[in-house]
Amino acid sequence: MYSLSRAALNLAAVLLFFQAVEPLLAHDGHDHSAPAPALIASVAPRAEATSETHELVAIARDSVLSIYVDRFPTNEPVDGAAIDIETPAGPQTVSGKSGEPYRLDAPWSSKAGSYDLIFTITTDGNIDILPLTLVIPGNDTGGRTGAISWLSTSAIADEVRRRFGHDIRGILLALFGGFAAGVGAMLLLRRRSRTAIILALAGALASFNSPSNAHDGDDHSNSKPAVLALAIRDLAQRLPDGGVFVPKSTQRILALRTVMTESKAHSRAIELPGRIIPDPNASGFVQASVGGRLSAPPAGFPRLGMLVKKGDVLAFVEPPLQAIDVSDMRQRQGELDQQISIVESRLVRFESLAPTGAIARSQLEETRLELQGLKDRRSSLDKIRREPEALKAPVDGVIAEGTPVAGQIAQSNAVIFHIVDPTKLWVEARSFDVLTGVRSATANIGNDRIATLSFRGSGFADRNQSIPVQFAIEGDHSGLRAGQFVTVLATTGEERIGLAIPRASLVRNANGQEVVYEHVAAERFEQRPVRIEPLDGDRVFVAAGLGQGKRLIVQGAELLDQVR
Repeated sequence: MYSLSRAALNLAAVLLFFQAVEPLLAHDGHDHSAPAPALIASVAPRAEATSETHELVAIARDSVLSIYVDRFPTNEPVDGAAIDIETPAGPQTVSGKSGEPYRLDAPWSSKAGSYDLIFTITTDGNIDILPLTLVIPGNDTGGRTGAISWLSTSAIADEVRRRFGHDIRGILLALFGGFAAGVGAMLLLRRRSRTAIILALAGALASFNSPSNAHDGDDHSNSKPAVLALAIRDLAQRLPDGGVFVPKSTQRILALRTVMTESKAHSRAIELPGRIIPDPNASGFVQASVGGRLSAPPAGFPRLGMLVKKGDVLAFVEPPLQAIDVSDMRQRQGELDQQISIVESRLVRFESLAPTGAIARSQLEETRLELQGLKDRRSSLDKIRREPEALKAPVDGVIAEGTPVAGQIAQSNAVIFHIVDPTKLWVEARSFDVLTGVRSATANIGNDRIATLSFRGSGFADRNQSIPVQFAIEGDHSGLRAGQFVTVLATTGEERIGLAIPRASLVRNANGQEVVYEHVAAERFEQRPVRIEPLDGDRVFVAAGLGQGKRLIVQGAELLDQVR
């Protein structure tokens, strides 16, 4: 009896162990507490062919063959081409509408098998022949055909365990549970013992782990493979190996474009920080020569951004008079008034004596001139007290700076207005090396805007341990302003041989590393980490990570990087 109890306890422990670890062993390490990631991505049967001119993808779906024809170097869709196809049903010709794929009724594509097709593409007088083999899989998915499943190894193993492994485990647990329940029942009939109770509980727990409750109420008798849910349409997705699958239909929506990389000699460019400054010959300051109180002209002070002409009066400055200055001026006026009275009396006397010949005629004229001079000096003193200084525009342009207020005291040599010609702007950059042989230069202003620059000269003296270098902005000046910071790329005479790619082709991955996307197949793209150096405003130089003769994404790279 003792041995029977010991055996029953061991059996109960085994059953409880199976019950405890069942969630962990359900799918060989898979935990159903969280949903598993989608590892199955189904696409319709397809085949592709390429040449130096064209790239063709044929997709079979619902007895219709959709044909995508693009230019191989640029990935641009080819519209208006005549396509002759050798099919199992005989030669056929298709044509398509602009912006849509070419379509061919293909009833034979609804049957499983391997079909050899030959496409003859005629466009712009050129003929290109592309052969391919289209494989239609068998009808092994519950009556549906035309689905190719991309399954990882773990996904296949998980599907096998889901279909077969769980049922076998349920049968074994049910057998152990039934045996434990029977032994417990016999012991309970003979003797109520702790062993019998344990066996009964173990059998009850095992019975709950039957195949019908394997997934907490999920019934797998009517379940279908997950591949069928996605076989209706093609989905862009990131593959387990890091590549990106993008159907041709999605590529056209994203407007993905490519270029062929080619190694050439490129002039070295230096990146310099800079800012926009006014052209020294087309800008000027309006300053007061003496301190005084500001007053507005009849039309008022000019506003910021207002266009002014050279010589326009922008403001007046009334110099203040101190008490000592007023006293000196009044004393001087009194002296002049006294001298004027004396000269006037002398002139009256000379005028009466001149006819008699008592005085010379020249003496009379000199007295008249002396009187006129004294009167002019007297009137000038009055004028100085009344007339303020007029501040005039030195050049044509717009008011860039200046906010004067009536009654404001302006100091001597203070800048009242800054006038700038908006059509004549320069860029002043700072370089730590002497620039020799500058061939061309561009300025990155922001918002993907590039301005062309022409070299004007560099300073001979350092300024804050750097050399100022000045360029003139050519072309359109709209939207630019003085003081705006820019990045200058100056091309020198030094040349480097390698690859130059557009800046738009660069994206950053999750690690912050700069990468580009290579078009390795018709519907497959792969990341390529690269090390770059500045080249010019539109391109960068690839120092490492990319070879020549590759198809590189230059438009839509950021959208492609968002595919998950």
